[in-house]
Amino acid sequence: MELFASIRRNSLGLAIFAVLTAGLIAITHQLTDHTIKNNILDAQISAFNEILPANLYDNDLTKDTAILPADPLLGSDEGIKIHIARKNGEVSGIIFETIAPRGYNGNLDMLVAIDKNGVVTGSRVISHKETPGLGDKVDLKKSKWILSFANKSLENPSLKGWGVKKDGGDFDQFTGATITPRAVVRAVKNTLIYFDQHKDTLLAY
Repeated sequence: MELFASIRRNSLGLAIFAVLTAGLIAITHQLTDHTIKNNILDAQISAFNEILPANLYDNDLTKDTAILPADPLLGSDEGIKIHIARKNGEVSGIIFETIAPRGYNGNLDMLVAIDKNGVVTGSRVISHKETPGLGDKVDLKKSKWILSFANKSLENPSLKGWGVKKDGGDFDQFTGATITPRAVVRAVKNTLIYFDQHKDTLLAY
């Protein structure tokens, strides 16, 4: 009897321990998940503030969004998200979560901000797998090359100028790495073309 009582006590102790452990894991997951989401949101807001002047909008860019249908100009066979900037209730610009296909090591995820007049206010590569020291210079942390797109449009430069210098365009390439900057230049140009083709719809959101 004493043996059975001991087994019951041990079993009960293990059960209580298991419940407490499961509860602790659940609480930790909730707290960690909340922190991760907040960190992602903070990083997103920071990126938006870098590529879109604060005086162009007075709304919450993280919530004022829409999904565009798939289009080759946006580099994806799936719909992409846009963030709509508004000033006094009117659309003042669009931030595209566009994609630059065919980088040296695959696709590059980008943000391209375009104001209502079709002028790029800023762009960033937010995710890539490019080679350190070469293609990764598209990252602002590695070089200021990505800043060269600010204040550019389909008229500045001309369409012919929307390429790297090796291809006769206006944009620098990197020493020993042309494929990646070529992909990024093409993606920004194509996003501008998409904006121009769908301007009326985009500004009516």
